[in-house]
Amino acid sequence: MPTHSEILNATPIAVDAVVAQAKSMFDQGYRLVTMSVVDLGDGNVDIFYHYDLNNEMTHFRLTHPKDQPVPSISPVYFAALLVENESRDHFNLKFDGLVLDFNRTLYLDDEITSTISAPFCKISTIQKKD
Repeated sequence: MPTHSEILNATPIAVDAVVAQAKSMFDQGYRLVTMSVVDLGDGNVDIFYHYDLNNEMTHFRLTHPKDQPVPSISPVYFAALLVENESRDHFNLKFDGLVLDFNRTLYLDDEITSTISAPFCKISTIQKKD
């Protein structure tokens, strides 16, 4: 069974190249469609950056330790502040340089953020043996 990365045909990207790649995509006229996060369960996450130009999707994958900050692309694509804040809420990720940081209260109440570190982010899968 193919992995999520293989299905998307995502190009791996290094953490220090995330913002430069976003700037390059912006300069070429790409729009940021969204970002997706997958908790790998080993202390790392895959962050997928989904871009579109003329109805052709391009995807990049950053595999990164969950407890280390990720550079924000919101200075390049302002709307990224929403999905980056959502990723903070759901996965407790931290983004350096986020243009507007809701401090994990975009969707969550203070009561939840003070008691739960990362709600809504665990998905279990079972593979059927042939």
